[in-house]
Amino acid sequence: MKDTLRDVMQVIKLAEKLKYELRHSWLSNGRRESVAEHTWRLSLMAMLIEPLMEEKLDTAKLLKMVIIHDLVEAEATDVPAFDTLDNEEVKALKQARELQAIDHLRDILPHELGLEVHQLWMEFEDKKTLEAKTANALDKLEAQIQHNEASIDTWLPVEHKMSFMLGKHADFHPVLKELKELIEEEADEKLREAGIETDTLKA
Repeated sequence: MKDTLRDVMQVIKLAEKLKYELRHSWLSNGRRESVAEHTWRLSLMAMLIEPLMEEKLDTAKLLKMVIIHDLVEAEATDVPAFDTLDNEEVKALKQARELQAIDHLRDILPHELGLEVHQLWMEFEDKKTLEAKTANALDKLEAQIQHNEASIDTWLPVEHKMSFMLGKHADFHPVLKELKELIEEEADEKLREAGIETDTLKA
């Protein structure tokens, strides 16, 4: 058992990097957000939103997926969404580094646990099951909530338009669509208060 626990400890220690791996997101107090902080609030969102959905989701799987999905960034680092938006080369490099990282995590952990972590991550990436689609939608929505809470000075111009591109992730479910609409309304208000016209951004 000690050998097994030593293997598990390797991943736990690796995950500490997520506490200081910074995202391109800023908090309302002016500090940059860590990956671990994003994952924590995303887990809270999953816990609070899942009961509002009529379908019976596998709650344990949803939460595991949410917790695991960014674990690869302990090795692959965080790549902002806008870097891969119109750049297939960066997107391919990001995917390759993350696949290498999740394979490494699978190999570190005891066989069955390693396989579960690997399968959950791959399921999240495939975005086909209801749990994976929900986890992905909440992941994108949490990021926009954080942007809305940060100073508009921290936003890049590309993020103005990206604030209204959440439908492709969330519109598959009425609850998530309504949540998206609330978040987009906040973004719209923030941008307009900063003197930024939003009608063209939504087109």
